[in-house]
Amino acid sequence: MKYALVTGGSRGIGRAICIQLAKDLGYHVLINFRGNETAARETLSEIKAAEGTGELLKFDVSNAEECTKALQTWQENNKEAVIEVVVNNAGITKDGLFMWMKDEDWNSVLDINLNGFFNVTKLLLQPMLLNRFGRIINIVSLSGLKGTAGQVNYAAAKGAVISATKSLAQEVAKRNVTVNAVAPGFITTDMTQDLDEKELKKVVPLNRFGTTEEVAHLVSFLASRKASYITGEVVNINGGIYS
Repeated sequence: MKYALVTGGSRGIGRAICIQLAKDLGYHVLINFRGNETAARETLSEIKAAEGTGELLKFDVSNAEECTKALQTWQENNKEAVIEVVVNNAGITKDGLFMWMKDEDWNSVLDINLNGFFNVTKLLLQPMLLNRFGRIINIVSLSGLKGTAGQVNYAAAKGAVISATKSLAQEVAKRNVTVNAVAPGFITTDMTQDLDEKELKKVVPLNRFGTTEEVAHLVSFLASRKASYITGEVVNINGGIYS
């Protein structure tokens, strides 16, 4: 059995990625979630409806101790298993102008978006290197490339993950482990429901928001053997808004 882990897999882009990895590539998907077990179970039901397999794995990516405990326990229970694909998707936004930004809004956004990438990837990298195959895919953002007013914390975190993606790719390429980032623009999810879609789509050349499925198809391709010669890349999926 082949294993893939998707952090923040209970809703939105994460859910679509979980389903696609199971459908396209036959992965047994570990659906990570922090609090919303009901939503995570819905993701699992959709995977099963598509004749795939998966399981829930609860931990907070920003808590190194929780990550270690959850992943080590899973590994002990699945001694021969190697998680081949890691999709670092868990993320939050706490938008506001920098001048008035609270310390906690800065720290929590960096803890989940940036430190979460570190905590999860560090634990799972060695088995990939020993296995001489792996796919690390980091979900970043248009904000991390071009910057967005009101998102200095989010842009800082995503920009850092973009740089980390490029550096880590160079460290592990010889072992057939690829590291790439996917940078969505405006995608219809819970996180964008408060945005003025009618106004914002005017700045998108394709004149619409993207779907979670469109992002998931791209991630599925990068996770596949077809993408073996792509590493250290940031792939934009934003309807034509380029930085």
